[in-house]
Amino acid sequence: MGIDLPLLWAVIIGFGLMMYVIMDGFDLGIGLLFPFVPGRDDRDVMVNTVAPVWDGNETWLVLGGAALLAAFPLAYAVILSALYLPLVLMLAGLIWRGVAFEFRFKADEAHKPFWDKAFAWGSYIATFFQGVSLGAFINGFPVENGAYAGGLLDWLTPFSLFTGFGLLVAYALLGATWLVMKTEGALQRRMRALGRPITAVLLATIAAVSLWTPLAHADVSARWFSMPNLAFFAPVPALVLMASAALVRSLGRDDSHAAPFVLALALLFLGYTGLAISLWPNIIPPAVSIWQAAAPPQSMGFALVGALFIIPFILAYTAWSYYVFRGKVKAGEGYH
Repeated sequence: MGIDLPLLWAVIIGFGLMMYVIMDGFDLGIGLLFPFVPGRDDRDVMVNTVAPVWDGNETWLVLGGAALLAAFPLAYAVILSALYLPLVLMLAGLIWRGVAFEFRFKADEAHKPFWDKAFAWGSYIATFFQGVSLGAFINGFPVENGAYAGGLLDWLTPFSLFTGFGLLVAYALLGATWLVMKTEGALQRRMRALGRPITAVLLATIAAVSLWTPLAHADVSARWFSMPNLAFFAPVPALVLMASAALVRSLGRDDSHAAPFVLALALLFLGYTGLAISLWPNIIPPAVSIWQAAAPPQSMGFALVGALFIIPFILAYTAWSYYVFRGKVKAGEGYH
């Protein structure tokens, strides 16, 4: 029996996107938290916790886009045509925050407030439009004769705007729990205090999306609420509640440093799992599956050789960089 190349590529792309959400999520989350931390020294510490690794975090976004083009060119063409504007705005936000990240260290005292605002705004814009794109993807795209058949602004819906807000909350939680792990003193206490209400808002947001999606899409409702699927998938919302409760408890313990971040990652992974359950096996919702959108087997096999060669290297240098820069970051130490 041969290898199911479309399924294997779907796993690779799903893994790449999840790695991006994890690794660039707390990076963007730090920018989202800037308005809640006015102190210059504290902001410097916040940025220094990710300064050695932030460039590499976006590798996974590039990998996911390249893999989508190589393995599912129909999905690449339709999704990018449908989401042209929000994706351009997302990239503009990423570029702007990247410029601000570098310039805020080099600017004189008179200009540092401007670059602080730029870093925060870039983070908000990039995160919001990532969430908007996700909501539009869940809603699905009309496809006719192998091409996107919708309008330029079809992505702009109440649901996509809400998912944009939801991703802001999710990344803010990742940023807060990352800072609990990487900082100490007053800044860490501030992040613990912020983390608890952010967790509550995120849980409410997950609940709203979980109800909104099946109400708006009959196929998703049938997937979740028919037997025996209901019995198989019931642990997912139960685990979300358990992870949220454990996260709130760990934020309240002064001796808990890494646990809040790990639990926040678990919460996002469960949300990601719920999304996969709702949409599988469609790569262009609501009706184009991974097998229908797949490239020729020869193309997928050729590209797979390169992917399986490069992904271990990405994982290795990523793990090494995080290992080298492990530990707490203190004021006056870090990026220059």
